Parts: sequence; structure tokens; C-alpha cells
Amino acid sequence: MKKLSDRAVYMAKVRSVISVGVAVVLGVVIGGYLFAQSQPRSIISLNHCEQCLTSQELAGLLASVGIQKFPGFLPDVVMETDKTIVLKDPFGRERVHYLIIPKKDIKNIGEISEADEPYLVDAFFVARQIIEEKRLVRYQLLTNGPGFQDVTYLHFHLIGT
Repeated sequence: MKKLSDRAVYMAKVRSVISVGVAVVLGVVIGGYLFAQSQPRSIISLNHCEQCLTSQELAGLLASVGIQKFPGFLPDVVMETDKTIVLKDPFGRERVHYLIIPKKDIKNIGEISEADEPYLVDAFFVARQIIEEKRLVRYQLLTNGPGFQDVTYLHFHLIGT
């Protein structure tokens, strides 16, 4: 077996360090792009901690990225505007059950700000449009607070019979 020269070993180490450095830089750049418009959430931890990212918050963070960056890959899209996307709820038990989701990352209705107004108004107009199209007379438009959310991302359920 041929022994590698000291120079070859040194060059292999340099290439490894450069490869790791490039991977880290690419990860930071891609992560910055994907999560740039997401609200800050607690850190992820595998241990018990009081300020860690819960599964609902992680789902909300992933929903935020999916809705803002990859809306074309979402399943069962019924309607879309520049500020709102509507999905047919895959787990809905009623004849009509849609999820109306603002495209801005808002955790819950208790955290809305004045800057969120155009997204909320658009969501309500989209709900109105669906109500008219489906000729709904008996319907509910609901949202859940943090203790009841399966996904920490503001969304509305339009449920009709």
C-alpha cells in the first residue's frame, strides 16, 4: 500500500475544512432566505426546557416557510390571493371545511399588529367569497388561541353544512 505524502495529507485536510466551511455558509444563507419572514420562535432543544420550541411551534415555523416560499407545493389549494391561501382541510368532518391562512407569519390572533391588517382583511374577504360561492347559510369562521392550536400559525377554519 502506498503511503500518502505529508503534502497530500495536508491538502486533503485543507479540502475537508473548506468543504465544511462552504456547507456552513450555504446553510446560513439558505436558512436566512427561508426563515427571513418568519416570526422568532424559541430555540429547539432535545432536553426538557421551559423556552424550547414545541411541536406546535415547529409545525408553525414549517408552515410559515411552506406558505411563504413554496405555495405551489401545498396540497388541496382551493383559492389563493397575494395575501391569503385557502386549503381544503384534509381532516375536516363537515361537508365544507376550509383552512384560510394569511401568507404573513402571525402566531395567533393575540399577537396581531397594525401591520397585519391587510392580511386579515384579505382573509375575511376570501372567506366571504367562499361563503357566497358555496351558498353557505349555516357556517362558522373559527380560530384557535395558543392553548388550542395544533399549529402555531394564525389560520381560520371555515366550516359549513
